[in-house]
Amino acid sequence: MTQDTTQNTTSEQSRAVRERTYSWADPQVFATAARELDGLDFFKQLGDSELPPPPINATLGMALVEVSDGRAVFELTPEEWHYNPIGTVHGGILATLADSALGCAVHTKLKAGTGYTSLDLTIKFTRAATLDSGTLTCEGRVVTIGRRAATAEAEITDKTGRVIGHAIATCLIMSGS
Repeated sequence: MTQDTTQNTTSEQSRAVRERTYSWADPQVFATAARELDGLDFFKQLGDSELPPPPINATLGMALVEVSDGRAVFELTPEEWHYNPIGTVHGGILATLADSALGCAVHTKLKAGTGYTSLDLTIKFTRAATLDSGTLTCEGRVVTIGRRAATAEAEITDKTGRVIGHAIATCLIMSGS
């Protein structure tokens, strides 16, 4: 009786455990600043490293790379630990990337003492994201903003500029939060 060693070796390799370790700063530091500063001043301090990035950035390996009035751009480079069981980046990861860009775009328009929360998020995936997609870029832009609600749209593109997904969100604006 012969045993197929190639199959066993491949099976053993696929079960090899991979590990990931990361750290983050106290989220209350920037949560307090987010309430006390207007949106653009808050993001200026974040961009100048006067404030630490939020834990979600470390958790997912994403970064805020650009911010301006009504606009926020995040990047994320797909890694194995972003994968779902079918071998592509999990849709929840992409939704979080979009939600971050959408919410931060809205946040740039807020005055000090004003907060927001997402009311809804709709995302449409147009193609799979994988390790081969390279760095994904998600640009969020405010479409409308009023006293009580804001809408924003975002697009996620791969390293070649192909659209991976697009999203829209509505945010509830909360004074004195």
